[in-house]
Amino acid sequence: MKINYTFGSGSNSPKSFQAYRRGDFDLESGSDKKFRKPKNNTPMRMLRTLANRVQHYYKLHPLMLFLICLSIGITILIMLSVYGGQFSVMPNYRKFEGNVDNYPFGRYRNLVMVAGHSVYTSSSCERVDKEDAWYLESYQKHPGQAATFVKHIQKGIEITADDDEALLLFSGGETRKDAGPRSEAQSYWIVAESKGWFGKQDSVRGRALTEEHARDSFENLLFSVCRFRELTGRYPHNITVVGYDFKEERFVHLHRSAISFPEPRFFYSGTPSSQNSREAALKGEALVRMQFQEDPYACVGSLRHKKLGRDPFHRSIPYPNGCPEIEGLFRYCGTALYQGYLPWAR
Repeated sequence: MKINYTFGSGSNSPKSFQAYRRGDFDLESGSDKKFRKPKNNTPMRMLRTLANRVQHYYKLHPLMLFLICLSIGITILIMLSVYGGQFSVMPNYRKFEGNVDNYPFGRYRNLVMVAGHSVYTSSSCERVDKEDAWYLESYQKHPGQAATFVKHIQKGIEITADDDEALLLFSGGETRKDAGPRSEAQSYWIVAESKGWFGKQDSVRGRALTEEHARDSFENLLFSVCRFRELTGRYPHNITVVGYDFKEERFVHLHRSAISFPEPRFFYSGTPSSQNSREAALKGEALVRMQFQEDPYACVGSLRHKKLGRDPFHRSIPYPNGCPEIEGLFRYCGTALYQGYLPWAR
């Protein structure tokens, strides 16, 4: 009897024949290979899970979630505003410092700053010693007041002439509306010109410039430091301030400390006020000094109000564009001293 065997998937075959089991088979061990199914922990899955949880929490406590997000956002903004500028500018300063030859006054390392106190309004340069040639506030209207301005100018020129590495800046903005859009700094430069630079024209005139935006004594110092950087490509090694002798404590102990400039490299050259105004000047200085002790950066209260009143033409302040390394100092407002990065405090 002949028997026919049918292989494959014929209709008479109850089952198809398989040589090996389905799946991956290990010939050596004779068993199936078992693989773990990978867990789907992709970043997108984690984000979706987090989003679902936040959405669930929002449905339960919408106000609470809003307050939490708001507080986090405010905290981040404060941290960026306080600490952001000081770290980002340090590498730039090192780069700028190496390119001082590209600046018009790159050879100078010391700053001599004469703080302005009035605007010269006369059309004649022959009357610089006359009070009616200057725009004077009521507290300045004393005989001999104009002569004190001229003395400051002369003193600044003499100090600069004795230092071949010094740059002279007359500092003061357009502070008096009735005087017109003329700055204190330009007034002082014009007076120096009319006086022939007190015999120092050849050595000083070419390195005497202006800072024309300061509205108070702190800005006289801070803005002049920035202007020096703008002109020379570096920050001053030494600073000498010329002003009234009774303002020495304000500049040396308050303003200098506010910008953390090293005391051994900071100098003050004071000249006396007019005899008739001295008593009132001392009383006024005591009050202003107390205000700066409470508000060292003149950014709140009466000092800020006074400063805004000395900007009748709404001039835009260009700084700190010329000194980006100390942008944080320009933006800072507080009763405590600024703790951020400063190039001269390294």
